[in-house]
Amino acid sequence: MYKSFLKPILFRKGPEKAHHFTFSLTKLTFNLPLVKNFIKGAYSFDHPQLEKEVFGLKFKNPIGLAAGFDKDAKLIDEMAMLGFGFIEIGTLTPKPQPGNPQPRLFRLPQDESLINRMGFNNGGVEDAILRLRKRKSRVLIGGNIGKNKVTPNEEAVNDYLQCLEALHPYVDYFVVNVSSPNTPNLRDLQEKEPLKKLLLAIKEKNDQMPHPKPVLLKIAPDLTEGQLDDIIEIVQESKIDGVIATNTTIDRSKLETPKEQVESIGSGGLSGKVLAARSTEVIRYLSEKSGGSFPIIGVGGIFSAEDAIEKLQAGASLVQVYSGMIYEGPGLVKKIKKGLLKYYQS
Repeated sequence: MYKSFLKPILFRKGPEKAHHFTFSLTKLTFNLPLVKNFIKGAYSFDHPQLEKEVFGLKFKNPIGLAAGFDKDAKLIDEMAMLGFGFIEIGTLTPKPQPGNPQPRLFRLPQDESLINRMGFNNGGVEDAILRLRKRKSRVLIGGNIGKNKVTPNEEAVNDYLQCLEALHPYVDYFVVNVSSPNTPNLRDLQEKEPLKKLLLAIKEKNDQMPHPKPVLLKIAPDLTEGQLDDIIEIVQESKIDGVIATNTTIDRSKLETPKEQVESIGSGGLSGKVLAARSTEVIRYLSEKSGGSFPIIGVGGIFSAEDAIEKLQAGASLVQVYSGMIYEGPGLVKKIKKGLLKYYQS
């Protein structure tokens, strides 16, 4: 139904307009009694063999919704109906910010990929908390946190700590996002010394809270092997709980979309099928070089159960989807879970 009916309608709209339309439609329809029952019946698929315990949390299944889709925690209960094992909100910043000028989200159908330069557009952490307080589902929630665009890197630690403290009672784990290419100079925080300082400060603050939550680091796919070695060292030294690999890429070399079209789009992070191989490479490198000493959440180009299995075989403990759901539809989660169950039972 999605590919034959809804997707053609959505793809006639601009990507960001389609996103907002989908949000409104989902909010309007998913909570109607008959629709709610249909959604739960059509998309639910649970099995004990799909359950996983990672960094002290029990996941109903290993398929998560990546950050960026529901930045402001507006659709947690509705997305939970689609069968996700966990949902990551954000990236959230201390203060609301509009993000970069539109247009800032672009489809590349030929590559089944997306380019975005959203720029951490969100209503701010306190706005999200208002909705988190009212959520009804018990799905696990990750809080992806970042810094405001106007905050200089020298003061970035304060932004992350502010988000951590505010969100702490309402989420199950945290993700430190220093890898988006769409906030000026943010990726400089991935360098060894600034990153070590940031993670040690976050770890110290987290450990002071009544019930410390797992803290993960989200990294870019564009890091060199030397930089990945630094990441392993810093994760082990700071004793944070894991890594999310990977964010979007600035590399355009694997695209089949005409170069002129890509250049006309301009800057932004590339996600989707074209990212699959590189994100898997990063997962495998981190897992092998670290001796599997920390959990990895794999994200990038997951469009099928086979894609998810590839990430798990490379060393991921959990996976997340985003672009795959845009191109394949909401039934992707159930398809992946069914494929994983067959894989586990084979």
